[in-house]
Amino acid sequence: MFIIDAHLDLSMNAMEWNRDLRLPVSVIRSREERLTDKPDRGRGTVSLPELRKGGIGLVVATQIARYVAPGNSLPGWHSPWQAWSQTQGQLAWYTSMEEAGEMVMIRDLPSLERHVALWTGPATAGLPIGYILSLEGADSLVTPEFLHRAWAYGLRAVGPAHYGPGRYANGTDSSGRLSPDGKRLLQEMEQLGFILDATHLCDDAFWDAMELYNGPVWASHNNCRALVDHNRQFSDDMIKALVAKGAVIGGALDAWMMVPGWVRGQSTPEGMGCNLEKVVDHLDHICQLAGNSLHVGIGTDLDGAFGKEQCPYDLETIADLSNLSGLLAKRGYKPGDIENILHGNWLRFLRMAWG
Repeated sequence: MFIIDAHLDLSMNAMEWNRDLRLPVSVIRSREERLTDKPDRGRGTVSLPELRKGGIGLVVATQIARYVAPGNSLPGWHSPWQAWSQTQGQLAWYTSMEEAGEMVMIRDLPSLERHVALWTGPATAGLPIGYILSLEGADSLVTPEFLHRAWAYGLRAVGPAHYGPGRYANGTDSSGRLSPDGKRLLQEMEQLGFILDATHLCDDAFWDAMELYNGPVWASHNNCRALVDHNRQFSDDMIKALVAKGAVIGGALDAWMMVPGWVRGQSTPEGMGCNLEKVVDHLDHICQLAGNSLHVGIGTDLDGAFGKEQCPYDLETIADLSNLSGLLAKRGYKPGDIENILHGNWLRFLRMAWG
């Protein structure tokens, strides 16, 4: 079945992890066997061939570059201009993949419909992977007016926050309302037609954004606080607010977000019983709150600075997302519901946002 993954950090992996994503995952792992600079070396799960193998023909692919102020211990760039330049290097990688015939940018309804027709047709072998460009954390936008430049080169979704304090909004493990510039950012986004990605917004900024933003809203990769109690997750009230806005929420496959009690650097997926069934728990929780299957999708975040050491133990590569179909059927989800979750909800959302 055709699958959409609403969150992959492809350019980060290519440019910062130095992975040639045109190669099979097995080859990428082999080249990293002796590297120790990152905990996920030799354990990656994502490449373009694996996406094709799994029928994952459309992804939301990110640019990401955090600004860090003095005293901020998170990794990042020391000025917004540096962060902006990093995102432009990432954009150049996507452009090079298009030139190589590996990927194709999806930026409007006509390009979406053409691409979906190809991937749901009789012959899909060798097709380019479609990507919708998203910015994870808005720190790299030097001013809100930079949104106009970004829209022109194809950016279509923006998450104002990532981890920690941000220039426009505070994110995971921080608190505080939207800054004045953050409110201006949302105004510019709405005027241009951007999708607001609510993922990573701290609670205060989340509720500000829900009140202020009248454009399309989704949450590309987020799980449920009721199942794993952490501020990175959505509370039931937050989920209900997103449902009321017509949002779709993508289930993430980062193990610590899937099972309670995960200890970074110590826990293992096998030891914690973290398998694909666990993400189905989160998807089902949202469906029960919504009363239907219309507000959930897949947004794996696979290889988002983690690999096999921190994802479901029954997923060897991203191609194994196709196994979700059978797991959802075991839970009593009908074929139409399964299609909604694996691609239909994202397509409906995009058709409404871009129609």
